[in-house]
Amino acid sequence: MATNSSSHSPRTVEEIFKDFSARHAAVLRALTTDVEDFYSQCDPERDNLCLYGHPNESWEVAVPAEEVPPELPEPVLGINFARDGMERRDWLSLVAMHTDSWLLSVAFYFGARLNRNERSRVFTLINDLPTVFEAVTGRKPLKDKPSVDSGKKSKNNAKREKQMKANQRLQEESDDEDEGNEDEHEETLCGSCGTNGNEDEFWIGCDMCEKWYHGKCVKITPAKAQSIKEYRCPSCSNKRAKHMA
Repeated sequence: MATNSSSHSPRTVEEIFKDFSARHAAVLRALTTDVEDFYSQCDPERDNLCLYGHPNESWEVAVPAEEVPPELPEPVLGINFARDGMERRDWLSLVAMHTDSWLLSVAFYFGARLNRNERSRVFTLINDLPTVFEAVTGRKPLKDKPSVDSGKKSKNNAKREKQMKANQRLQEESDDEDEGNEDEHEETLCGSCGTNGNEDEFWIGCDMCEKWYHGKCVKITPAKAQSIKEYRCPSCSNKRAKHMA
């Protein structure tokens, strides 16, 4: 019986890729260097069999785990049943394709808690390795061919990224200004009572001395403030009255 256990649980990008690489090397050896042994173990007369690659780079042909649901994603079931009904090369290619899918599923099972950038890094590292299918069939990975359209897209993407960075910088500067304004507001004290008061309290500023006052402290309501063209606080009003006298 297979020991497809998650007793060791890679968490980081590097740990997950190391686990993937070990399993990848194991199944690749089963389908190439150890192919005769692998082929003989996949007897169609036996029960449903799976090909497992383990983190210690060993491979195993065994029946699936009995746990439901299993601790880890399981490989494709019953690879032995099609062995004698297909050309050997085609059968190995089919097993290789299913094995590639299983390797990816295990890697992203471990990577479930990674963020977007970390998942992208895992996939990039994995994608730099040849797939099991490519190795078994001898196919070389196709290289991306540059084209005029792709060149235009690259330029457009570069412009878009530049614009996004500029927008982000402006947003950060705006946020800093907002924080500064909030700090200024928090430090503003009423010229009459000398306190900050409540956050939702009405304030009015003197157009002469530029001090701020709670509306209730100077007996000014929001409605009354609408009709005042130039507000003078009690102190400035008294000074003006004495000067006129």
